[in-house]
Amino acid sequence: MSILSGFRTLLVAAAMTAPMLTLPVAHAQIAIGIGVSVHVAPPALPVYAQPALPAPGYLWTPGYWSYGEAGYYWVPGVWVRPPSVGVLWTPGYWGFAGGAYGWHGGYWGPHIGFYGGVNYGFGYGGVGFAGGEWRGGAFAYNSAVANFGSVHVTNVYENRTIVTQNTVVNNEHVSFNGGAGIQAQASATELQAANEQHIQPTANQVQHQNFAAQDRSQLASVNHGTPGTPAASNVNAYHQVAQQHAQSQPISAADRTAGQNYHPNEREANQDQRIANGLRSGQMTSGEAAHAERTQSNIDQQVHNDRAANGGKLTGQERQQINGEQNAASRQIYNEKHNANTVKPNAVDNREANQQQRTANGLRSGQMTSGEAAKTNSNQAKTAQQVHNDRTANGGALNAQQKKQVNKEQNKNSKQIHNEKHNDKTTKPPAK
Repeated sequence: MSILSGFRTLLVAAAMTAPMLTLPVAHAQIAIGIGVSVHVAPPALPVYAQPALPAPGYLWTPGYWSYGEAGYYWVPGVWVRPPSVGVLWTPGYWGFAGGAYGWHGGYWGPHIGFYGGVNYGFGYGGVGFAGGEWRGGAFAYNSAVANFGSVHVTNVYENRTIVTQNTVVNNEHVSFNGGAGIQAQASATELQAANEQHIQPTANQVQHQNFAAQDRSQLASVNHGTPGTPAASNVNAYHQVAQQHAQSQPISAADRTAGQNYHPNEREANQDQRIANGLRSGQMTSGEAAHAERTQSNIDQQVHNDRAANGGKLTGQERQQINGEQNAASRQIYNEKHNANTVKPNAVDNREANQQQRTANGLRSGQMTSGEAAKTNSNQAKTAQQVHNDRTANGGALNAQQKKQVNKEQNKNSKQIHNEKHNDKTTKPPAK
């Protein structure tokens, strides 16, 4: 199924009659329309706890990144009333194709369709829905997933197996399908569900996204991937919070400019992504990857030093210099991926690729600074060079002891990446 085929409008506000209360929506751009595309990847999915079920009969709808005048903003996960008995919510998802990210809107229907393989959590593990099911005219909740809090629920069962079987492992919380994202395709069952009769998002869901669009604390350019309100027990509860935020600190023209330009270290991330793809496919050897990683480490460090010396920004001359260096690095990566040096895809190189992928994701989300990426790329280059040297000295393969040593070093690198992505250092707009 083509990612960009048949974009569905997520929330068609004009078709809804629900009042927006005191929140203005004239500039919210709450609808992602047919053909709309964004050239910057959505941030990683935030990690959050599910609020307690407000009352029996509510269904969980996961949070997601939407896009408006001020760039990406987070729409909190929320419990909502379904529009009718027997329908389930298929979440929307971002899909990458043709050099752009497009939004496929969510919908209500008798079966769960394809939502990009994105693991939203709380029953939406990437395939189907494991949080409950309709039994007659009542919804029964899977206690292995749902948070009941103090609410007394009679229609309950427990099935942990269905959760495990339908979970797509997504340790980096990637929020989009295709490209550098999740490599999932719609199954025959999901395609069939997509062709069923659907019900558009409810008025409450439209309201909910409108609230988020006007809440400055939900902007990715402001919260750097950690929204002020990741989830809410119900729409009314979040409305009160969003209204307070909109009144105390409304979204400004500067926020809109920053949001549209918010792509922390995007080119650095793209280069790391290309290295990761080359390693996975076998187009790049460990030696070639080491060369490319050293180059990226040097550029990352230069960006870090220039920003540190210039109040956190790059001058026009510095940006021009960095761009020239990245152009040379880009040609280097291309040549290394298209020469005669190839290697059969293997577990050692695949782990190296995973580390590069994590660095790319950290740069894209702003969780990693250029200085942190410089250290990561330097360490990865050393490991990749060691793999290359060991293979050269050993007929092209690693022995058991060498594999053990490389794995130990990668464990150390993995911890470093985790720590760098979860400390208090983030890249803030405007980007270079």
